[in-house]
Formats: sequence, structure tokens, C-alpha cells
Amino acid sequence: MEPEEGTPLWRLQKLPTEQGLQLLHKIINGICDRTWRSVWDSTEWIRVLEDFTTFFKAAVGKNLSDEEISQQLNQLNSSHQEAIRKCLKSRKDEIEQTLLKEIVDISSAQPQDFDWQLKLVLSSDKIATLQMPLLNLQFSSLCLNGEVKPYSVEMSKEELKNLINSWEAANMMVLQLK
Repeated sequence: MEPEEGTPLWRLQKLPTEQGLQLLHKIINGICDRTWRSVWDSTEWIRVLEDFTTFFKAAVGKNLSDEEISQQLNQLNSSHQEAIRKCLKSRKDEIEQTLLKEIVDISSAQPQDFDWQLKLVLSSDKIATLQMPLLNLQFSSLCLNGEVKPYSVEMSKEELKNLINSWEAANMMVLQLK
């Protein structure tokens, strides 16, 4: 029976049966494991995952030096620092391949739809009168596999100018290739 997209759990059928079984056990371990729950509540646990995902992607993606990594880890004790370094060193190639795949997925996607909003931030908790315009850009792209992925980006006037300049430069390159 072919997987029917949109029905609960259909993505599991993309995996070979033996890998599916391993995945299911890892999911159940995450549900039942009390070790982490005695340390973090569910909100904190999600934040831990997000923080370390961001750290590992940045460390590999930006090819940070050992010194730069040490600066980011300086608030941790030495044993945690060493564990992070060992993990990063042993899985660096794997993370790099994943990041490259993400880039290929993004670069091969085609824009499908977009919507934008302009907001004016009048103040913040630190500055009484700010009056900073922000653009909220929501768009979706069609991937090679037919999946539509939504994106949402908020940017300042300067970031918008940089984006437009990048798009203009990319358009110039495309025109030169024709």
C-alpha cells in the first residue's frame, strides 16, 4: 500500500522497515525518558534542542576555529566543553553534508507565492521612541519533490536593501548566462 500524503504517520513509509523500527524506538525513548525531564521541562528541552542545533550548524557552517568555539563555550564547565568539542569533531562531516543538502534543497526550490506586511515599531523596552520600519515577508517555495515549504522573514530597512541588492546581483548573473 502506497503512503497517502497528509494522513497521520504517512512519512514513516519513506524509511526501510528496520530503520523505521529504530526511529520509533528513539521517539518512544524521548517520550518515556525521565532523565532529561528531571533537569528540564518540555519548553526548556525544546530550547536546548534549538540552541544546540543552532550552535552545531553555525560552528560547521561558518567553519569556526577552535578559539571561536571556545569563546562560545566559555560559560560552560570544562567537561561539558570537552564533550561538545568531541561530539562536534566526530560528527563535523555529517553536519556539513546535511547543511549542503539543505542548501541544495533551498537553491533548487522555485518561489511560488509571497505576501508582505510593513510594520512600524514605535518603541521598545529600552528606547522610548524608536520608529523603525520592519518588513514581514512570507513566501512559499516549490521543492523538486513537489513539497511546498513556507518561510517567514522579518527584516529591517537595511536588511531589505541588502536582500534587494543580492537579488539584483543574482538577476544580473542570470542575464549574463543567457
